Amino acid sequence: MFIEKNKSIQKLGKIIGYLFSYFAFTTIWYFILTLLKKVPTAWSYVHIMIITLGITIVGIVFKRWLK
Repeated sequence: MFIEKNKSIQKLGKIIGYLFSYFAFTTIWYFILTLLKKVPTAWSYVHIMIITLGITIVGIVFKRWLK
């Protein structure tokens, strides 16, 4: 007898993992740029989040294009 794994829990775990990784990367990147004084004074954490989201979307599109 085969027991099928719960796909919804795996999907939820994958989404939570991506979100955690996104926020962790964005936070670390923001602090590095702030310490190096590379962030313009008018920018905030939200601006870095938008740039990171853009990079993520380009990566997803590129990955799907290569398939």
